Amino acid sequence: MDLVRGSTDEEIISDALGRAPDIQLGADHGRWRLCRWRQFVGSYTLPALPDPMFVVHIAGKPNVRTWERDGWSETSSLPGCATIVPSGHPTGWLVDGELDVVTLSVASTDLQRAPALDQFRRMRFAFSDPLGVALTRQVLGELYAPQTKERDVYVGALVDALKAHMMRGPVSASSADIPTAAFSSYRIHAIMNAILERPEASHHLEELAAQAGITPTHFCRVFKKATGVSPHQYVMRARLDRAQQMLEQSDTSMATIADALGFTSQSHFTRAFRQFAGETPSDFRRRRQETLQ
Repeated sequence: MDLVRGSTDEEIISDALGRAPDIQLGADHGRWRLCRWRQFVGSYTLPALPDPMFVVHIAGKPNVRTWERDGWSETSSLPGCATIVPSGHPTGWLVDGELDVVTLSVASTDLQRAPALDQFRRMRFAFSDPLGVALTRQVLGELYAPQTKERDVYVGALVDALKAHMMRGPVSASSADIPTAAFSSYRIHAIMNAILERPEASHHLEELAAQAGITPTHFCRVFKKATGVSPHQYVMRARLDRAQQMLEQSDTSMATIADALGFTSQSHFTRAFRQFAGETPSDFRRRRQETLQ
């Protein structure tokens, strides 16, 4: 698996945003390209892309909108949502605050074999996709682990699975499987965003369940169905995502980061980070600094 160079979709987005993606990967056979883009604020216009793109909203502010015929959409994308951008379709985007998304471009020729071809003929904005989000997060978790031949094979398999999931199209589910109405996905998204905004807070299970208006046991089931992980795992992942940003963007000490993000001790932070990223916080910071030099 090699770094993408000269990928048309990604060049167009880079020109519009004024910077390259944080991560850029492509399959050896050229059938997919995956990128991570972070920290963009403002409004952007993207020309039509030559290949369709699957966009997964990983983290950031819960207020990303797309341009419709007469203005910005009433619907906004939240962390945990996915969007399909068809080829040949110019798009406009309004980003209010920090944004973290992963894009997966696939070769247009592959759509001839897609059973749900109609979904790629129009824009599908901000729909719930727990499996797509879970696969994307797993890919990112592996990409920040030390690089080995086995890891590259595993990442390729994960992205191939994400691509297959995208091309299969939405799978129908019974209404009992999807949170709606009374507390609905709105409350789940509100809780997710509260965690992302303040990952250092305690976020006790009982408090989160009370915010959703359901029992802790039921909340755990609904939350995992919506996000692919348990509430505790989501809180820990939010803290570790923020820790990676602090390690990359500052010289803050490990003890200070651990305390600022709600870990019980520096050793607790180090153990959790190693399990999450496959290396210690110090090694992660050193490797990222060497990459930027």
